[in-house]
Amino acid sequence: MNEQAQQKKVIFSGMQPTGVITIGNYFGALKNWVKLHNEYNCLFCVVDMHSITTRQDPVKLRKSARELLALYIAAGLDPDENLIYYQSHVPEHAELSWILSCFTYMGELNRMTQFKEKSQKSELNLNAGLYTYPILMAADILLFKTDLVPVGNDQKQHLELARDIASRFNGIYGDTFTVPEPYIAKMGARIASLQEPTKKMSKSDENPNAYISLLDEPSVIRKKIKKAVTDSDALIAYTEEKAGIRNLIDIYCLSKDITTDEALEHFQGKGYGELKEQVADALIAELEPIQKRFKEILSDKAYLDGIILKNAESASRLAERVLRKVKKKVGYPQ
Repeated sequence: MNEQAQQKKVIFSGMQPTGVITIGNYFGALKNWVKLHNEYNCLFCVVDMHSITTRQDPVKLRKSARELLALYIAAGLDPDENLIYYQSHVPEHAELSWILSCFTYMGELNRMTQFKEKSQKSELNLNAGLYTYPILMAADILLFKTDLVPVGNDQKQHLELARDIASRFNGIYGDTFTVPEPYIAKMGARIASLQEPTKKMSKSDENPNAYISLLDEPSVIRKKIKKAVTDSDALIAYTEEKAGIRNLIDIYCLSKDITTDEALEHFQGKGYGELKEQVADALIAELEPIQKRFKEILSDKAYLDGIILKNAESASRLAERVLRKVKKKVGYPQ
């Protein structure tokens, strides 16, 4: 790593390879990630270790992890400019997670609202991994001296725990971990469900018409946009009362890279049918090159395998620097 790269701040983020990757994930995270590597040292992880807190089909999980990594690249993340890797290929994640679990209080984990919510859905598989998930997330972040973490509302509490653990460890053993800060993207929008526009678009939604996958065919995208919930007054406006219309305008603006005001001026006097048609056109045009590149990457096994191996080794080397210091401070034999 050259001197200029060392002076850049570090950003770490990742996605689970479970469910489909939606346009909500793309516009809310992935597209923004692509803009970061010139300003930051970026690590983008396929967090497959987190995925097994719920039961997974092993064949499907391996396939989904490979496809997600290929999607990272297809969306514009250069694997030479960013560290893109599988979490499970870097054993330092698990090793640091155990050490950090000895510096995390039960009361802190008991307060995690996401565990409470998920445990209600996983009563037959209420495992310890689901409970200690935030400690592994803290290890993910602290392992690389991460300065900034892009987080949504559902992960803010976990980042606060990572900050608390880092500060506690530093207070006992001296400066060891960088205490991370949340990264607030300069642009982005909360893409809502097409069927329940007051709710966030979710890749785990049981209704396939509620979300659009990055890999949906153009005909499928057009069909889902056409079925999107709107209202009965046929007036195109960007208000909270018109959540369905506002959501479609957001998708249009992000696909065309224009402002809300520009979109409203464009659609002035037009009806919902034309709005939906043009939103579908814009979204298809945005996703087509990603889908084409994705197919090319997946078909080149040697290329993808090379990236997986090289970046796992690079991530492991970086992680070992921090882990070695941590193990020495807690008293592990050298």
